Amino acid sequence: MTNSDQSASLPKSWDPSEHEAGLYERWVDAGYFEADASSDKPGYSIVLPPPNVTGSLHMGHALDHTLMDTLTRRKRMQGFEVLWLPGMDHAGIATQTIVEKQLAAEGTSREELGREAFIERVWKWKAESGGMIQGQMRRLGEGVDWNRDRFTMDEGLSRAVQTIFKKLYDDGLIYRAERLVNWSPAQQTAISDIEVKYKDVDGELVSFRYGSLDDAEPHIVVATTRMETMLGDTAIAVHPDDERYKALIGVELDHPFLDRKIPVIADDYVDPEFGSGAVKITPAHDPNDFAIGQRHNLPMITIMDKTAVVEGTGTQFDGLDRFAARVAVREALAEQGRIVKEVRPYSHSVGHSERAGEPIEPRLSMQWWVDVSSLAKAAGDAVRDGDTVIHPKSQEPRWFDWVDDMHDWTISRQLWWGHRIPIWYGPNGEVECFGPDETAPEGWEQDPDVLDTWFSSGLWPFSTMGWPEQTADLDKFYPTSVLVTGYDILFFWVARMMMFGTYVSNLDLGGLQGRTAAVPFRDVFLHGLVRDERGQKMSKSKGNGIDPLDWIDRFGADALRFTLARGANPGSDISVGESHAQSSRNFATKLFNATKFAMMNGARLGDLPAADDLTVADRWILGRLDQVLADVDAGFETYEFSKACEALYHFAWDEVCDWYLELSKVQVAEGGARADATALVLGTILDKLLRALHPVMPFVTEVLWTTLTGGESVVIAEWPTPSGAPADPTAAQQIDDLQKLITEVRRFRSDQGLNPGQRVAATVDGLDALGLDTLRGQLDSLARLETAGDDFAATATVEVRLSGGTATVAIDTSGTVDIEAERKRAAKDLAAAEKELAGTTGKLGNEQFLSKAPDAVVDKIKARQALAQEDIARLKAKLEALGA
Repeated sequence: MTNSDQSASLPKSWDPSEHEAGLYERWVDAGYFEADASSDKPGYSIVLPPPNVTGSLHMGHALDHTLMDTLTRRKRMQGFEVLWLPGMDHAGIATQTIVEKQLAAEGTSREELGREAFIERVWKWKAESGGMIQGQMRRLGEGVDWNRDRFTMDEGLSRAVQTIFKKLYDDGLIYRAERLVNWSPAQQTAISDIEVKYKDVDGELVSFRYGSLDDAEPHIVVATTRMETMLGDTAIAVHPDDERYKALIGVELDHPFLDRKIPVIADDYVDPEFGSGAVKITPAHDPNDFAIGQRHNLPMITIMDKTAVVEGTGTQFDGLDRFAARVAVREALAEQGRIVKEVRPYSHSVGHSERAGEPIEPRLSMQWWVDVSSLAKAAGDAVRDGDTVIHPKSQEPRWFDWVDDMHDWTISRQLWWGHRIPIWYGPNGEVECFGPDETAPEGWEQDPDVLDTWFSSGLWPFSTMGWPEQTADLDKFYPTSVLVTGYDILFFWVARMMMFGTYVSNLDLGGLQGRTAAVPFRDVFLHGLVRDERGQKMSKSKGNGIDPLDWIDRFGADALRFTLARGANPGSDISVGESHAQSSRNFATKLFNATKFAMMNGARLGDLPAADDLTVADRWILGRLDQVLADVDAGFETYEFSKACEALYHFAWDEVCDWYLELSKVQVAEGGARADATALVLGTILDKLLRALHPVMPFVTEVLWTTLTGGESVVIAEWPTPSGAPADPTAAQQIDDLQKLITEVRRFRSDQGLNPGQRVAATVDGLDALGLDTLRGQLDSLARLETAGDDFAATATVEVRLSGGTATVAIDTSGTVDIEAERKRAAKDLAAAEKELAGTTGKLGNEQFLSKAPDAVVDKIKARQALAQEDIARLKAKLEALGA
């Protein structure tokens, strides 16, 4: 069957919805994405940043996943044994919140169910409703190895969690201590820094007086936005060099509501220029105050319960929630005459729980912690030593700032869903950590808390491959090749993986010894955020979010993927809108139509003809192909996806479709050897172009490539290499000259109002001297010219300065132009140009305008004036030529 016949098997037009689902399932069923750890191919691996089991695909995921799929598809085509390992995170707080809401709707609670029954209920929810994102990943076309799908609560991953916890504990790197934490009153648990989102809140800054109301007696004024916390004040701090307060340092002032003395202390932390230069210290409810409290050995008094209700103060404020207490305390102080300034509005940044949405409460709490000092140093050294490379390099200083000044990490959560902390308490006060193969003695009780979700996800690169066991996957695919993620979570997830990866690689626990580098990944590629067309961050509150599945439904997965990849560069944000998706859909359609047309004209695979048997156009397009393939390789290797996609887009659309396909029509029309050679060049160009585009646009390229080549699947095709045709800069220059000549003739025709398809008689001088004589057929075809007859009389000429001289095209437009219509059109355009000239000249003659207008505005008007003058001269000449 000829390619012309094969092209008939293609649909009339490209409709992604008719192909994508079927193609994806065929790829999965064929096992194309399954990794073989016993293969002798070099390994290449990426672990998917595990989305929450509660989540759904958003634009950030779509970008992340598109870039990873692009990398892995390309490496598979390059002959690597590729593992792209998928999975999900159990998302402790988010998942527990969902199930608790369901229970509340049923009129019950987790407390009524009990721990075991509640955990069973969560597993049931996970089986029935969790993992929706996996179906969405299929729609995007992600080539993950579904046989290796992992979940952070799986038995194997839980074993890894227990193993590393015990080792850290035994090494003295996990400890229990009462410290200040981010507390969620709604969820009644400590939460991590990454789960705290800061936003500006309108509040009140209240100044009040400690000590005597008599100005002659010791007193001091402080200000706060959280009046309720003064119930937990245990000191007032001033700067040691502040002359205003030196006499008060060491003095104790009465608390307005409590039988407690408040000492005035000196500390360098205090800014004497801010406010009154004195600050109240509440060590149990503020992180900065906590640090001061530790330095001065102050009492740390918790004044709220787990739900942020005031308790234990022995005042009339007990039983009030923190916001009601804020008002009540202020009013009570006002009654005592202690409010010294009018309460004024004050906007300030307040941390909120990402899950519950309420303001977090800094709270003194007994928690489990990781001593990160040595772990963070190892993570920093891995980048300093080049074992892990961060792309872009400009992000390295932020990395070092973070890991070199990292605070100990609180890892316990007051939840039931998650990895339970493997600490047990004996009846006589014993405390012991038990590993996965150990059993606690009878009568011992396990710690009720679970681990922070980031603890288990920090093990993700190696726990998913079977660690702590020695596995074939670890031997083949670890360390992983690259981590692809957004720069916004560099400090949280990436840092934890680096800390754990460097730590376990030095343990005698099997699995990771003997590695050339004790790191979890060789490269870290940090992409930016996906923003809307105006550069605004997408959010539900702004109503500017885009559902990637909506774009897949409307434009196809290839269009979504190409839109995102085309904008992706290391560290840079991406602005996208519907117009971008429409453009990408149009590109897929253009590619489809061009390939179908080429196949109808005989495009096929085979050995390229000898260089002497190639035309100038053939040698030019093959040279451009090889350069583009080099640019694409360079872009992908440095994670400059935008560079690679732009090169492919402009080559396919501007050079192959707009020029070579049109030039090749003339060659095909010659028939014989010339047509055969052109068919082989067309086949070569499209074969390599489709393969190069496949990692980003897998669906349309699969349909076209398999039809063009008869191959099994482009998924397992070889990555394209140069054509082998020798570079020909002369041919490149000749085609550049031809393009300029054709463009100028087309512009002239447009100015004359000629129908684009209408042929006109012409003579052309100068082609021989320019070496373009063999391209006369292409010039006539693309410029819609025909050979002049004996009675030819030129009515106009087009002179074009080219690289080696001037080409002159003499054209006979007599009888081809509606003279009267052209006169009317030219007269109308002339009137508009004269109006523009009058307007711009008037503005430039207005001294008042010139004195106020910015230089850029004035320059723009001058440019408009000059353009109007040029248009007037051109149109007058045209009208004169038309006999007006």
